[in-house]
Amino acid sequence: MPTRLDDLLAVGAEDRPALTVKGDTIDHGELRRRVAAAAAGLRGLGLRPGERVVINLEKRIETVVAIFAVAAAGGVCVPVNPVYKGPQLCHVLADCAARVLVTTAARARFLTEADPAAGSLAALTHLVIVGSPDGAPNDREVSTWDDLLSRPEPLPPVPVTESDVAAILYTSGSTGRPKGVVLSHRNLVAGALSVAGYLEHTSDDVVLSVLPLSFDAGLSQLTTAFAVGAHVVLVNYLMPGEVVRLCARHRVTALTCVPPLWLQLLEQDWPEEASRHLRYFANTGGRMPATTLARLREVFPSARPYLMYGLTEAFRSTYLDPAEVDRRPDSIGKAIPNAEILVVRPDGTPCDPGEHGEIVHRGPLVALGYWNDRARTDARFRPYPPGGSPTVPQLAVWSGDVGYRDGDGFLYFVGRTDEMIKTSGYRASPTEIEEVAYATGLVTEAVAFGVPDERLGQAVVLVVAGPDIDVATLTKALRRDLPGYLVPARIEVREALPRSGNGKFDRTALRQELAR
Repeated sequence: MPTRLDDLLAVGAEDRPALTVKGDTIDHGELRRRVAAAAAGLRGLGLRPGERVVINLEKRIETVVAIFAVAAAGGVCVPVNPVYKGPQLCHVLADCAARVLVTTAARARFLTEADPAAGSLAALTHLVIVGSPDGAPNDREVSTWDDLLSRPEPLPPVPVTESDVAAILYTSGSTGRPKGVVLSHRNLVAGALSVAGYLEHTSDDVVLSVLPLSFDAGLSQLTTAFAVGAHVVLVNYLMPGEVVRLCARHRVTALTCVPPLWLQLLEQDWPEEASRHLRYFANTGGRMPATTLARLREVFPSARPYLMYGLTEAFRSTYLDPAEVDRRPDSIGKAIPNAEILVVRPDGTPCDPGEHGEIVHRGPLVALGYWNDRARTDARFRPYPPGGSPTVPQLAVWSGDVGYRDGDGFLYFVGRTDEMIKTSGYRASPTEIEEVAYATGLVTEAVAFGVPDERLGQAVVLVVAGPDIDVATLTKALRRDLPGYLVPARIEVREALPRSGNGKFDRTALRQELAR
């Protein structure tokens, strides 16, 4: 039984493909050898157990090797989104006091843009450059990736327990700079085994990795695949058509996306050779509109749909059994194996069926807290039930998400506490408005939120994208299907809606723009 992140690599057959990017493929045996060599190289740089290594690369074989090599070396892996610019990268480096940065020469030049307000980079002593080091800053020790792999002798393994920190994933909050969610080896291994189990992964699966590896769902695709010795095809998402071509070329069996990406993929032509091997498609990172789900089931008639919910602080949380999709397509399902999901009132008592409350997560997937932020950790990670045993506290993560449970125990996501719209004395979920907008068939992208209004408290704003949208026609359709207090006071049309680094709609950017 694996107990640490790098243990997951032991399963794959020596000569079976493990990783593919563009025209380059390595098998599981080669992956293990490169990880061992890179781990030895990191230790040769003086990396000590618990020290942080930031990885700022696009998706490539070296990125994956580095993630697992840091774990094997006893360090803490910090993969950051490759779309980060200098300010975001320097904030992460300073916040986690990173010792090593694995990157390219071009990305390393972001260090010259460091803002003193981001914090000190004094802990950063080593740069490991993938590719040519020409142009990399020379004010720190610089090694190339090839240098890292060239240590002549193997080193004995580093003692690591399942409770040790394995990774920090930086995730954007509704305000402020990214915050680091601290994950143990136990969190990552338990999540990998649980998700691989209910998705029924086998060594024959081919997983197309389209989500960022800095995103919990993107990292989970690696861990769940390697937990069974499957094959991962990496893609740096540029054009939706490339996803279609890769599905055909590699006979992809597993595809997980966030709703905005699914909307783009549905605009593509899916020839039979691209869709026929797909065993399942999965959604994460937000509620999938019913109209989108229906279209996906038409495009992939042989694939099982998995509707999933999670947050970085709990890594993975729920899934809806595909057998239940026709009966309750709006549900996020039930807790994944080895997790408990509750819906509770402010005092911590369980909600009755149909009663809205906060979603609370318990079990071995709950993260350790936020890096370098005790106040925020104490606010979000609290005992459940409140006032439980002081000697054996059962910490849970209080998600800030609003949901409810039906009479059969199935969960439903309503919205985030900080995204709920408070208008005309009502509390409303933006999802409710967005679902109706999609159902009109007049828009392809939609985001609803509230903006301050003296009379209403908040006025509903709907931002949409799509071909040839007529605002008057859309408003008429919304008035027909929404209660009056939910009809948008303002509709804005864009060519496309902004997305965050994880591919989700960037609600914060839209809200800030339209509140001016």
